Amino acid sequence: MFEATSLNRRNRQKEGLVRYLFLLMTLLLILPVLIILGVLVAKGGPVLSMDFLFTYPTDGMTAGGIFPALVGTVWLVTVALLFSVPIGVAAAIYLSEYAPDNWLTRLINLAIINLAGVPSIVHALFGLGAFVMFFGFGTSILAASLTLAIMTLPVVIVSTRESLQAVPMAFREACWNMGATRWQTIRHVVLPNSISGILTGVILEVSRTAGETAPIMFTGAAFFLPFLPQGIFDQTMAMSLHLFVVSTQVPGVPEHLPYGVALVLILMVLTMNATSIAFRMYLRNKKKW
Repeated sequence: MFEATSLNRRNRQKEGLVRYLFLLMTLLLILPVLIILGVLVAKGGPVLSMDFLFTYPTDGMTAGGIFPALVGTVWLVTVALLFSVPIGVAAAIYLSEYAPDNWLTRLINLAIINLAGVPSIVHALFGLGAFVMFFGFGTSILAASLTLAIMTLPVVIVSTRESLQAVPMAFREACWNMGATRWQTIRHVVLPNSISGILTGVILEVSRTAGETAPIMFTGAAFFLPFLPQGIFDQTMAMSLHLFVVSTQVPGVPEHLPYGVALVLILMVLTMNATSIAFRMYLRNKKKW
């Protein structure tokens, strides 16, 4: 039998120390999330009911439910996805599969990275000037969703590009050797094998889109509306703005009401994300490599 030397024992001690250090760092990251969820459940849980979810605000938004804001958030997220995902995926396909490596491509990549770092209030002012005033969409779901789509576009482009580049080059070469065109290879081989990574970008976009306040405050979200939007050119309430309003702008709001709105918003985002993650795992399990 081999007897452990002092060097082996020191290495094992260091390995155990590093392992527990990383475990501690992971717990420190998870702990604030659990605390936040615990506080929201404790203070906002009692207000959750079918009436709270499916009725309109009453008494100057100090009572009643959040149904218009809930529906409006679904409108904003859905329309933003319809615009940003096709454009983002198409841009990522071009940059990954077609674009040559030159100064223009590098400039485009730099612009995408910089766009991801622009503050949301700047996007809000851009959306106000471009979509509300210049294009004449007015304060509407369309203007707000287009602003959100532009704000989240870099997330979709970057995640899609990384997932495309993760597909082995041998897959492409095998298709080209069989006589397939570049587009046929992308459509039938590259995209199906990168769909799970694309969904990762969609998940991140849903989370950010549902929680943004500044971009929609100036472009399409309303303080209060006693009716549901009938189309993309109508204004709408939104969960994030409604939470801001009842927390800071409306006097006499019961303490549990803002916590209930925040809890529903988080549960809504978690539900959307869980659905996307489940679909992503299903597609990932179908991979042959």
